[in-house]
Amino acid sequence: MAKGITTKEENYSQWYNDIVKKADLAENSAVRGSMVIKPYGYAIWEKMQSVLDGMFKETGHENAYFPLFIPKSFFSKEASHVAGFAKECAVVTHYRLKTDEKTGEIVVDPDAKLEEELIVRPTSETIIWDAYKNWIQSYRDLPILINQWANVVRWEMRTRLFLRTAEFLWQEGHTAHETKAEAIKESELILDVYADFAEKWMGMPVLKGTKSANERFAGAIETYCIEALMQDGKALQAGTSHFLGQNFAKAFDVQFLSRENKLEYVWASSWGVSTRLIGALIMSHSDNNGLVLPPKLAPIQVVIVPIYRNDEQREAISKKVEGIVKELKAKGISVKFDNRDTRKPGFKFSEWELKGVPVRLAIGPRDLENGTVEVARRDTLEKETLQMADIAEKIDHLLEKIQDNIYQKASTFRDDNTFHVDSWEDFREKIKQGGFVLAHWDGTSETELRIKDKTKATIRLIPLDGKPEEGKCIYSGKPSKGRVVFAKAY
Repeated sequence: MAKGITTKEENYSQWYNDIVKKADLAENSAVRGSMVIKPYGYAIWEKMQSVLDGMFKETGHENAYFPLFIPKSFFSKEASHVAGFAKECAVVTHYRLKTDEKTGEIVVDPDAKLEEELIVRPTSETIIWDAYKNWIQSYRDLPILINQWANVVRWEMRTRLFLRTAEFLWQEGHTAHETKAEAIKESELILDVYADFAEKWMGMPVLKGTKSANERFAGAIETYCIEALMQDGKALQAGTSHFLGQNFAKAFDVQFLSRENKLEYVWASSWGVSTRLIGALIMSHSDNNGLVLPPKLAPIQVVIVPIYRNDEQREAISKKVEGIVKELKAKGISVKFDNRDTRKPGFKFSEWELKGVPVRLAIGPRDLENGTVEVARRDTLEKETLQMADIAEKIDHLLEKIQDNIYQKASTFRDDNTFHVDSWEDFREKIKQGGFVLAHWDGTSETELRIKDKTKATIRLIPLDGKPEEGKCIYSGKPSKGRVVFAKAY
């Protein structure tokens, strides 16, 4: 167990916070509910951003940028949208400060009141669809496939680093289409992109499905989502994709001349993932020794620690390490040679273990003599001694094994904590225990809300691959045509 880290078993919430801070990922800022993402944490986000950006562009999307401020009147144009975000909106009312002549304090200038108040974007549908109105006249202008990397503000009351903050970083896609079928296809395409990223890069297995009416995005006709199971048995919504129908097109009067020479409203989708994914990464894989990172997203995949007693040994080891570093970099492996003379090897081992670096190499005088290197895996904490010959090839294969092992471990945990129940008693017991609980539901919002009130569990998703299965709702006893996934969630 790493020094200064509360164990998962003792206090999961504190364990999470300890890892975020001790691994130097982020810290609280002077602004309530906001965070400072530190360089190591931001490096993980940059890796995520780079991969996702490539996946979006590969599927035909382009990046753009839209304003941070949204006129308040825009929100009133789509009633369900404003209702969904009203409680979280930060509002700008004035544009200037001044010095109070009597007290010398800095105050808001009452003469600088905005003619129309501005909302700091909680999401960008309204400002983007106002722009699309000028971009779209004909079916020839469609589809529009736009993504933006941005920050948003949602004035959350209860915050936690990465998982829920007043300001966070994300990407948000906003697309416009000629037909309903195209917009739905887009929503499903992006869901698959998110699922592939979560599983193949984050090493995090996910379920794909749609949200119930109660859990849908404000203003959406259908919300698609991926859900992951954290090590404390709670679910985490890791990404969403929304079929918006023609709601925003009608709200902002975005019409196009169809192939049949008729004016029709545009069909839309929107979708996004955020820095919440870093929280998911931490909770999916980390242990009581600190962070565990999948190699594909680790800022540093290999760290090399020299062990020496004098300057002569240090120089000889450093010379050998230069060649190893070149070999690893030639393989596209990110590597750090930790040759600080202000810290002892034991401290370095603990530090890089805490930071979740997938592979650690240790080289001492005896290794130089024998042509060997000690290799330590972060995922299993196992060590072995390997010959230096073809070391880059060996490490490359090892990183692949670690990536696969991290996914398999998380997948096994999810499978072991997924339950099918058919009675209210069993349901309450399993929900209390934690995990994904597949149960019959009668399809009504009333029943869903009653279950949430009594157990704090929500319908995380209605599985896309769910097979029809006649049954009875675990709460009401009314007929059900299939199981949905319940869980307590972040």
